[in-house]
Amino acid sequence: MILPIVAYGSPILRQVAVDITPEYEGLEKLLADMWETMYNSNGVGLAAPQINKSIRIFTVDSEQIFANDEDGDTDGYTDAPGYKGTFINAHIVALDGTPWAYNEGCLSIPRIREDVVRPESVTLSFVDENFTEHTKTFTGITARVILHEYDHLEGKLFIDHIKPLKKTLIKRKLDDISKGKIRVDYRMVFPK
Repeated sequence: MILPIVAYGSPILRQVAVDITPEYEGLEKLLADMWETMYNSNGVGLAAPQINKSIRIFTVDSEQIFANDEDGDTDGYTDAPGYKGTFINAHIVALDGTPWAYNEGCLSIPRIREDVVRPESVTLSFVDENFTEHTKTFTGITARVILHEYDHLEGKLFIDHIKPLKKTLIKRKLDDISKGKIRVDYRMVFPK
């Protein structure tokens, strides 16, 4: 089932999400719904707070970035062909590498893109959909997508990483999003 995406201004996007247990009710359906919602919205990642659940789950599919690259924009990335997976109860173990800028966007903040500087690698401890424990290091564009989604679990948004002047320049657009004055190709739920 395709779920509505929570829009900028919704309080849940600013909450720190909580870990879950294998007994979390409806987990299999929730994960299936998250994947369907992510793909329907043309996203490469989706965090549970974006579908109004303050729990530590996100999905990532950076494989589609490489698969859909017709201009060779991903040639310099070391993480080809990308990664597709579910991250539950993720926690950062280490950040490493040279910070680099990339133009990011977010399903909860549609039609706004800004350059965000992030480290080139992240090591995470997490469990997958079967609650198998993992500690893995991700690099390149995959690390960036993971860090973007991880921020959602910490109550942060990509716009929190931009300079104050840039944030001031996009304030009117952010206000319009929070008021529902925007059209997108997917279902959104706006703050009341």
